Amino acid sequence: MASIDYSAALKLGRRSYRTALTKGTYPYLPVLDDILSYTEIVQTVNLGLMDIPLSRIVGTKTAGRTNAFANNFMPLLPEESEFSIKWSSLFNHQIEEGIQDPIIAYEFMNRFYVMEGNKRVSVMKYLDTYSISGTVTRLVPKRTDDKENRLYYEFLDFFQVSNHCDIWFTKEGSYKKLLLIMGKKEGEPWSEEEQERFRSVYLRFSEAFQSSHSEKLSLTVSDAFLAYVEIYGYDQAKSETTQEIFHALQKIWMEILLADRGKQVELVQAPKEAKTTLLNRLIPAGTTPPETFKIAFIYTKTKDTSSWTYTHELGRMYLEEVFQGKVKTMFFDQANTDALVEDAIERAISAGANLIFTTAIQMVNQSVRSAIKHPKVKIYNCSVNMSYTSICTYYARMYESKFLIGAIAAALSRSNRLGYVADYPIYGTFSNINAFALGAQMINPYAKVYLEWSRTKHSNARQKLQQEGIVFISDSDMITPQNPSREYGLYEKKENGTLENLATPLWHWGKFYERIVRSLASGINEANAQKGKKAVNYWWGLSADVIDIICAPEIPRGVHQLIVFLKKSIRAGSFHPFDGEIHSQNGILRSREGERMEANEIITMDWLAENVVGHIPEFEELTEEAQGLVQLQGIKIDENITDK
Repeated sequence: MASIDYSAALKLGRRSYRTALTKGTYPYLPVLDDILSYTEIVQTVNLGLMDIPLSRIVGTKTAGRTNAFANNFMPLLPEESEFSIKWSSLFNHQIEEGIQDPIIAYEFMNRFYVMEGNKRVSVMKYLDTYSISGTVTRLVPKRTDDKENRLYYEFLDFFQVSNHCDIWFTKEGSYKKLLLIMGKKEGEPWSEEEQERFRSVYLRFSEAFQSSHSEKLSLTVSDAFLAYVEIYGYDQAKSETTQEIFHALQKIWMEILLADRGKQVELVQAPKEAKTTLLNRLIPAGTTPPETFKIAFIYTKTKDTSSWTYTHELGRMYLEEVFQGKVKTMFFDQANTDALVEDAIERAISAGANLIFTTAIQMVNQSVRSAIKHPKVKIYNCSVNMSYTSICTYYARMYESKFLIGAIAAALSRSNRLGYVADYPIYGTFSNINAFALGAQMINPYAKVYLEWSRTKHSNARQKLQQEGIVFISDSDMITPQNPSREYGLYEKKENGTLENLATPLWHWGKFYERIVRSLASGINEANAQKGKKAVNYWWGLSADVIDIICAPEIPRGVHQLIVFLKKSIRAGSFHPFDGEIHSQNGILRSREGERMEANEIITMDWLAENVVGHIPEFEELTEEAQGLVQLQGIKIDENITDK
């Protein structure tokens, strides 16, 4: 009977009212007119008839009926009142025939306020219905620098192409990220079929998420949905039932908990020394690990076609040499799609691998999926600033070597103009460029670094530098065996066209892999300690011997001595490349005199130093491969990274 349901709704309303009073919050429905009294509206848009998600309906337009409802839209007026009779009648109508009359509402900041139809909304919320039909007028506030305002304007761009008001993120950049995951371009309108398919997927996910103790979390359904499709992909989500999504959610619940905590990262900047335990007395640091270690390396390309793969393959061979057959290593190459990465990991596990290194950022999402599927297998992905708790990530502080290379270039050059060829505009690249520029500026205050990008469409980076008359150039970090060009590291291009290699940064992945294997053998595992709390990112540098530089014998003795001194200072922590006053190209002060930039500022750097001549390429300028990397690591994410 409707009267019984009104009584139940009344109890919900009174409970919400009492809870609000206890917490010192407003117990009634918010009134839009009151909110607008201190808000400047710059545009009014008639959105017409649409389905309004009931979760986005939060208040009433005017103060007339405010006191009849608690802040959860449940009734407060007593049973047998005229209000309760009308509410019960609407309830019966919904059960028997369904409420068809649309409400009238206003949308402000992606929240809806009812002008006509408050009782209809109350009934539908009580019945836990997903949406209600309504005629909507949008009120657009003046653009400000307030975060919620910026988020709203991002939402407006998303709504323009998708016609969806269901999605509301709490982190800037999330709408853009969702579009990229879906394979949609910014500004590309969705067809009606795509809109309906997305609405269906999101509804199924919402139901599954709300069945997963989501009431204990602070993140929105949209935030959780983004975390879900980041791992599993939008295409998989489209084909899943609510039950399948629910079960998949349980498998990645640790990742959801991490997202709820703000995607915190435990940044491990130096290797830990093993504590004395029974295990490490049996297998002390400096000796070999247990023979049960079988280690697999997954490569996107082959060692002959990729200098990046070649450096990691050298690391794998170094492990074989250091442990002299006491561990077994294997590699799988040309895994350049998610399907191929998954297949390579499955083959590695079938071969007995219990430790797997996926050596490229492109593999990160499949690495997470595989780690969830095989929780007893440790998977490490070579990337930086990625936030997952099911795997560890690792990278090297290459900017320390780049700073030294920049100092060498300025010391040897008789010109104030130096060249730098960069590859991908992703996390880590900008700190490398800027460290090189600051190293050069330390030696020569007038040094300018001319920046060109090698991964743009129709790129002719080296040719442009040659046309500028620049002869000292920092280029790729290493040669590709199949194409042994001498255009790598720091080189001088002579007038006769010959090259003289002067110095090169060194990725010593073998040292990194050795330290990881020994630490695991000694019982050190930061990932286990932080499971579900923080992501673990190993970010080691000169002090851990995972990077270095090699100088040519022809470098003058004085320059060599200076570099040795700087390297020792950086290694000891007494000097830091990003110390002191630093300005970017646009004149913004990035670091003050006497200050040192924090690790998270260096990792997420997306600006160029004041003595860099060049620009950051637009997404459309990049090659297809570069665009794929930027989609993964070139997007700003509001994350909380702590140093360690």
